[in-house]
Amino acid sequence: MWVECIILFISQFISKMLISFVSFSVTYGRNSSWIFFCEEDTRIQVVKLLETLGRFDGSKEWFLGKALYDEESTIIHHYAFAENPTAFTFPDFAAGWALSIPLVNKLAKKLKSEPLKSDFTIDLKHEIALYIWQKGEGPHLTPVPEFCTDDVNSYKVDHCATTFSNFLPLCGEPVKKEDVFVAVKTCRKFHGDRIPVVKQTWEREAALIEYYSDYADISIPTIDLGIPNTDRGELLTVVVKFCTNNCVKTVRFMDDMCIFIFRLRRLLSCYDPNEPVFLGERYGYGLGTGGYSYITGGGGMVFSRIAVQKLLASKCRCYSMDAPDDMVLGMCFSGLGIPITHSPLFHQARPMDYPKGYLSHQIPVSFHKHWNIDPVKVYFTWLAPNTEESLNGKKAGYNREDL
Repeated sequence: MWVECIILFISQFISKMLISFVSFSVTYGRNSSWIFFCEEDTRIQVVKLLETLGRFDGSKEWFLGKALYDEESTIIHHYAFAENPTAFTFPDFAAGWALSIPLVNKLAKKLKSEPLKSDFTIDLKHEIALYIWQKGEGPHLTPVPEFCTDDVNSYKVDHCATTFSNFLPLCGEPVKKEDVFVAVKTCRKFHGDRIPVVKQTWEREAALIEYYSDYADISIPTIDLGIPNTDRGELLTVVVKFCTNNCVKTVRFMDDMCIFIFRLRRLLSCYDPNEPVFLGERYGYGLGTGGYSYITGGGGMVFSRIAVQKLLASKCRCYSMDAPDDMVLGMCFSGLGIPITHSPLFHQARPMDYPKGYLSHQIPVSFHKHWNIDPVKVYFTWLAPNTEESLNGKKAGYNREDL
């Protein structure tokens, strides 16, 4: 039995991954029983993995993985299974997941006759499970306890075929505070409730920060962009403003975000500021029909200066005042041939919008939205520093389980 391990970050989105099943089925189907997918930080005990897969009949259709589920319906999954969100499970990619070749062949055949119909790609692990399930006509995910996300150094991993390196990347010294320019997008109606939260929590971590609004408020202070507020526009104007600053990277945040700047600076040590970098949580639009990827604005966006310079030189602009600026930027960078760099540490939604099992092996950089939560509590639970080396998620007397 052969097991092919495909590194997941090569094909983050459902269209590319599922379409690649066609070539997998042709290339590997004759000699292999399984295809195993994993992330770049997944650690594999190959002998244990082969033993685990050997328990299942490879001539049948199997979809194996570590099961995640929603405790309540969530916007990032389009409120699917609202009556009982725990009923549908999907794989934690960090633990790895496997498909038997008969199932791969079935999916490949289906793709040839029925192209993908989804406009937006938001959470691949959930969407691919939905595609495989086919409204009950295909297999559910079968939980496999040997597919683990425990840290490789944990005492609990003796039974595990896979483990996961639970660490925040560091590729040298963290980027200096002075090399990160933070732009916060706000508007007059939120000056009184959202901005005080920012100032109470993460503003102190930023050496260079400016607030951009539709109104100049000297008490904050904010900079009037000179254009009316809209729910979705204005970002390109903020990017243009950035080019007057001499920083290496710019970061654009919403006024209802929580962010740990030190973790961001540490993460940015792994990226070359002399290259065009566009970093954040990647979404997709129309990827099955020649669409494009983009960084969702709610989770925060990181641009290198080179990326911004190339963007402005291209003359790419929003096509209307209320155009979705994050999607427009995705189109612009796609047209420039600048790749979108995905990081799962940025989050478009609140902590409770993600499965606890998914967040348990993360060291998050950001969360978004103040809706129906105490954002200060979220910050001190998930993100607030006590020391720069203490990154274990237990902060300021709160427990994550309380949220």
